Amino acid sequence: MLRPLSVLLLVLPLAACTWVSLKPEAKQVRVVPAGPAPAGCTRQGEIEVSVKHNVAFYDRDALKVRDELETLARNEAPGVPANTLQPLGEPSGGSQRFAAFQCGP
Repeated sequence: MLRPLSVLLLVLPLAACTWVSLKPEAKQVRVVPAGPAPAGCTRQGEIEVSVKHNVAFYDRDALKVRDELETLARNEAPGVPANTLQPLGEPSGGSQRFAAFQCGP
């Protein structure tokens, strides 16, 4: 009984951690709300990202998962190249798709 409890106590704090950090080149990438495409922008493609949404039998906090997905997408955007992202739907199973746009000058 002690062993499963000790494993649980080690796993639960990890489930609350944020593992994704924003790369310096992604700091200028903005995320706009879902809806119509942003005016004056050229669509560059789509980005799909995924993270671990559960640890063992524990579901991670949905807001933390959403934040990590957005951070991962922002990290990918400069390579597209894009400076604006727009979610194409809600996160599902730890994955989410974003439309990538190049906006402005």
